[in-house]
Amino acid sequence: MGRHREFDVGEALDAALCVFWRKGYEGTSYTDLTEAAGIDRPAFYSAFGNKESLFRKALDRYYERYMDYIPDALELPTARAVAAHLLYSAVDLNTRYPDHTGCLALHGALAGSDDAEPVRQALIDARAVGEAQLRERFERAKAEGDLPQRSRPEVLAAFVMAVLHGMAVQAKAGFSRAKLEAVAEQALSAWPANDSPIARSPP
Repeated sequence: MGRHREFDVGEALDAALCVFWRKGYEGTSYTDLTEAAGIDRPAFYSAFGNKESLFRKALDRYYERYMDYIPDALELPTARAVAAHLLYSAVDLNTRYPDHTGCLALHGALAGSDDAEPVRQALIDARAVGEAQLRERFERAKAEGDLPQRSRPEVLAAFVMAVLHGMAVQAKAGFSRAKLEAVAEQALSAWPANDSPIARSPP
């Protein structure tokens, strides 16, 4: 009985992540994954189980390696600084790699077959968690006087998420970094004004 060629699981996972990032979950085939990882199907199944299992591992790696700016943003002193850090960091990530632009977590949830519904739902749930964290941060900002009392933290969180998602789609469609930065700047120009000292401080 032949022995499978040994390979580095981490490197194979990184290769698969890039394929998913470029093609999305539905657009990625087993052949794409085995060729990118440099392994045969038996070794693939042994290491990762199936495509859905591999995608979930790749998504965890994506959040860990590429989305670390999110917790950093939530620790910033003002709500506007939080939003600015998220928007400009997303622009950087969405345009950093010419061969896989946009956002892995978003592209996989836009559409899919019934078989891919568990993956799509997992991505939707993950984004909902992110939006909830952002809403909680803006609620704290409002309680601290950083946001005006008329502001609605849940709407601000939804607004930031909508801009982030839109920029990811446009990056995939070929928008340049400069154009996306201009979009981020325009979004921030609509940030609710506040006359308190903390709101007047630089982001």
